[in-house]
Amino acid sequence: MGGVSPTAATAPRTESVETDTGVARITWLPARRARLVLAVSHGAGGGIEARDLQALGAALPDRRVTVALVEQPWRVAGKKLAPAPRTLDTGWRGLWPALTAPGLPVVAGGRSAGARVACRTAAELGARAVLALSFPLHPPGKPEKSRADELLSTGVPTLVVQGGRDPFGRPEEFPPGEHGLVEVPYADHGFAVPKKASLTVDQAMDLLTGAVAEWLDGLA
Repeated sequence: MGGVSPTAATAPRTESVETDTGVARITWLPARRARLVLAVSHGAGGGIEARDLQALGAALPDRRVTVALVEQPWRVAGKKLAPAPRTLDTGWRGLWPALTAPGLPVVAGGRSAGARVACRTAAELGARAVLALSFPLHPPGKPEKSRADELLSTGVPTLVVQGGRDPFGRPEEFPPGEHGLVEVPYADHGFAVPKKASLTVDQAMDLLTGAVAEWLDGLA
C-alpha cells in the first residue's frame, strides 16, 4: 500500500494576527520537513485567490516550502481599496513575527502592491529573499513614474516574475540590477493569457511555479 510522502503538504490552517493597522490573516499551507517559508501577499485590487498565489500554494509544499498566503488588514476588513503604502508596510511588519515563528528562513513576496511592500521592508525585517510577482514598475501608460528604486534597493536576493504584456511594466522595461527576471510570455498583470496565445493559463502557471521553485532551491 502507498503511504504519504514525508515531504508532502499537511493540512492548511488559518491564523489571525493583530497588527497596528487591524487584524490580518495568514492561510498556512505547510510542508512536511519544511526548509523555508514563502510568505506572499495580494495586490491592491484582489486577494489571495489570485491565480499566481494559488498556483504557488498548490505546488511548493511538495518541494519542502511552506507557503503563507497573507491577507492585509484592509482586505480582511472587507474594504474595497488598499490604503497608502506606509499603512501597508505597517501591516506587513506586524505580521512578520507570526511568519518567522516556525523558526525557518522567510522569503518575503507578493504580487503587485504586495511585491512593493516586500521590497520596501525586506532588509529591515531580515527576509532571506524577495519574490516580486507582477511588480508594478510604473502606472499604466506612465513609464516616467518609475518605482524601480524599490526593486533595486531590497538588499537581498530578488526574483521578479513578470507577464510579457503587463501594462504596469513589460520585462524589457526593467532596469539592469542584481535581481533575476523571469518572463511569462503573453501574460498580463494577473498572468492571464489570450486564448490565441501559444500557451494556456495552466502552462503559464507551470512556468511560473517551476521558475520560483528552481530559484528557491538555489537559496537553500
